[in-house]
Amino acid sequence: MTHEMKLREQPFAAICEGRKRYELRLFDEKRRRITPGDEIIFTLAGTEKTVRRTVAALHVFPSFASLYSALPLTECGYSEEELPAADPRDIREYYSEEDELCFGVVAIELL
Repeated sequence: MTHEMKLREQPFAAICEGRKRYELRLFDEKRRRITPGDEIIFTLAGTEKTVRRTVAALHVFPSFASLYSALPLTECGYSEEELPAADPRDIREYYSEEDELCFGVVAIELL
């Protein structure tokens, strides 16, 4: 199965360059349909640029805090320089705390 997701410039570039191995999302109804072996077409927001990746695995967590403590953040989109300031609350730019508590979260591991 093929899925589509939009990304901002920095995460899109990191996936294209192979620096970002995990895409972090709510584990909502749309993401619950993803299974290992599926493909995701990532589109750079506001453009027609795309990159296709295969799903290696899904790593489900109750919260972004537990995800941040379990996975290497340099493979989740943070640079080495950003690690000291990395905080699960960074994700509030995208998702509310209420949605996080309602759905849980997933790190989609990409090949």
